[in-house]
Amino acid sequence: MTTSSSVSTSTELAPSYALPIALVLLAIPLLLVQKWVGLAVSLFGLFLLFQAASLRLCFTETDLDIHRGETLIRRFPYADWQTWRIFWSPVPILFYFRETKSIHFLPILFDPKALRDCLEARFPSAKN
Repeated sequence: MTTSSSVSTSTELAPSYALPIALVLLAIPLLLVQKWVGLAVSLFGLFLLFQAASLRLCFTETDLDIHRGETLIRRFPYADWQTWRIFWSPVPILFYFRETKSIHFLPILFDPKALRDCLEARFPSAKN
């Protein structure tokens, strides 16, 4: 969803359920071979499925905001960013970005192409 106004433009990324569903499907044969590993992978996949359904990434002119429903739960100002990267381009699974005081890893629970486009538009100095 893109919202425009005279002051700023923001882009909310659509969720992607590919990674959580892939983990849940991978867990099925694992359950037959290694019960506890399969159970752990399936629970992690279900957790990511819930996160994909409930979290929203919103790119504003100055920040990356994370919302749960209508509630803002975290704001990452681009001014604090040093670099970013999306790991494993053929099938993007992990988004990494570094701020001046911290490092963040997020599973790709959003449209990976839209994520890359927003990152390149708002923080193009990263070398990817």
